[in-house]
Amino acid sequence: MNGIKQHKAEESIRKKFHKPLFTPFAKACKTYELIQEGDHIAVCISGGKDSMLMAKLFQEIQRHRQCNFELTFLVMDPGYNRENRELIESNARDLGIPLTIFESDIFDAVDTIDKNPCYICARMRRGYLYSNAKSLGCNKIALGHHYDDVIETILMGMLYGAQIQTMMPKLHSTNFEGMELIRPLYLIREKDICAWRDYNDLRFLQCACHFTESVANFHEDEVTNSKRLETKRLIAELKKDNPFVESNIFKSVENVNLDTLIAYKKDGERHHFLDEY
Repeated sequence: MNGIKQHKAEESIRKKFHKPLFTPFAKACKTYELIQEGDHIAVCISGGKDSMLMAKLFQEIQRHRQCNFELTFLVMDPGYNRENRELIESNARDLGIPLTIFESDIFDAVDTIDKNPCYICARMRRGYLYSNAKSLGCNKIALGHHYDDVIETILMGMLYGAQIQTMMPKLHSTNFEGMELIRPLYLIREKDICAWRDYNDLRFLQCACHFTESVANFHEDEVTNSKRLETKRLIAELKKDNPFVESNIFKSVENVNLDTLIAYKKDGERHHFLDEY
């Protein structure tokens, strides 16, 4: 049975979803130089649709053998309940993804934080992932952020953070020397990930922290009312009148004209237009 699910999922990536999934995955890897010869990449799996698909796409691109690199499919158990951990493990078995799992107590630690617990949780998780990936001999960690995450982040930064910034396709770690973070789903649309999931009759986790685990069958598309959801809805509303709004948001951070900015930061140093006026 497991082999049947794996075969269908992989066949769908090669055929039905090749253009919306594998093509932009390969394009991001090439455009942003995400994979190099000799890399050992920790593919970080949270149990959600994005990271599970990312794992399958990495397996597929490795099969093409255009360059030699190693993969470790890394799962951090930050304190999942038994059902959520079993769901991640069973999905991995069904899809043919060999997991390396380590445990932490992040959920318990975050339970004591009242302000921005999700932000603190994300930062802590990333630190643990870097640390364990490095101990396994990896030089990169791969996270499953997609195109929609990128454009929402750009707009949220402007509307709620009073800043212009983007989610970068790759970053050097400032705390773990020699480590990089890469985002190979950077050009993939969320709707296409959902379509692949539904076509293959797969069910994944969304958020399994203590704030949501009390909901036994928390569905992946049921998201809480948040600034990101507000931004997602705003983009959808704007798209009704302007079908190019999403690509325009994405491209805006590739077309920044420094001559028309009042101020900007570079390497932590603030520059103002009056400095050279």
